[in-house]
Amino acid sequence: MMTTDASSIDIAYNEEIEHPDTIAIQTFGFWIYLMSDLILFATLFATFAVLGGAYAGGPTGKELFDLPYLLVETLLLLFSSVSYGLVILAVHDSKKKNVLIGLAVTFLLGLGFVSMEINEFHGMIAEGHGPDISAFLSSFFTLVGTHGTHVTFGLIWMAVVIWQVAVKGLTSPVQSRLIRLSMFWHFLDIIWIGIFSIVYLMGVV
Repeated sequence: MMTTDASSIDIAYNEEIEHPDTIAIQTFGFWIYLMSDLILFATLFATFAVLGGAYAGGPTGKELFDLPYLLVETLLLLFSSVSYGLVILAVHDSKKKNVLIGLAVTFLLGLGFVSMEINEFHGMIAEGHGPDISAFLSSFFTLVGTHGTHVTFGLIWMAVVIWQVAVKGLTSPVQSRLIRLSMFWHFLDIIWIGIFSIVYLMGVV
């Protein structure tokens, strides 16, 4: 009976602790993924740079973009990046409650960002300015939509991690996932700054 109990403890321990080499390999693999994603976005930015002036008689960015609205959308994502930074600080201090609060705030800010982007897309399409109107709009919807899709997947990932922190606590595997999600989230923040600057700001000049 004691042997069985000891085996159960060993199994539980192994489930909660990952070998340092495993975490290092996972982190390295995630860096490779981010670099491949960077190439994807670089390609989309290049495509927009080429097609961004091909309006085909349709509306221009100056006619479509609402900068005050987009500024609020941008601030939501920037503040979500700040709140996730506080999550990582709480992880280092092993403060589970603060981690959960920070993740919840980050999730809500990210959800607000995605909701505003969907509303922007819906409004443009409802007015007849969909991606089929011009090369400019096709490249715009592809670039901005790809980023929004990434943020959506990030929110799904975040919801899973929130559950894991609540149920399992700040175990080594959970902390590793939190750090990789942090890398992903800050990466999306940087990409959005590029989109806001190149697509929106330059589009209204």
